[in-house]
Amino acid sequence: MDRITATKTARMADEIEKIFSLSPEIKEAIAKTNREAFVPIGFKHSAYKLDALPLAGGQYISSPLTVAKMTEYLFPRGADRVLEVGCGSGYQAAVLAQLFRGVFTIERIEPLLLEAKKRFKNLNIHNIHTRTDDGQNGWISYAPYDRILFSATAKEIPQKLFEQLSDGGILVAPMQKDGKQVITRFIKNGENIEEEELEDCDFVPVLDGVQK
Repeated sequence: MDRITATKTARMADEIEKIFSLSPEIKEAIAKTNREAFVPIGFKHSAYKLDALPLAGGQYISSPLTVAKMTEYLFPRGADRVLEVGCGSGYQAAVLAQLFRGVFTIERIEPLLLEAKKRFKNLNIHNIHTRTDDGQNGWISYAPYDRILFSATAKEIPQKLFEQLSDGGILVAPMQKDGKQVITRFIKNGENIEEEELEDCDFVPVLDGVQK
């Protein structure tokens, strides 16, 4: 990352922290991730604003503030592997890649995933593993995961995803509840799943199947 870009991302991390308290390692991960590399060419001028931006396929790249919040709610410290449902542009995965040894990200829209893979390669990020699939299936071959993050809104969390979460693991997802969306944290303790509502939000919905 060149000096100008590094200055812009550091300033963006400072802006986020004015609104939402960040742990030092997550602030650093945001500051070190080249946001501009993940936004569509026509939106480069808006890359560092705390706004969501449109992508192809009716999808959005989440606002940096939302990405920071979702990352913070995961409690990454001490966790090794994370599964992301909904890769999109790859920006959230790139932030997670600074905090986890292994990031496993699934995207149902193949062209979006191919673009994201190119970005990871160009940015020399080598600990992100990608897969085109319906993310609601999870990714059984690399389970269990210490953390699971939904980057799209779910009506419910499929049981198979809780099965792929390690004991003591955390799953964070925007959930549809009573006509609104609420970021919800689930903690797995043996057979029990504790659920905690965190804040209202606005994400694109999880959809079924794969789109080539």
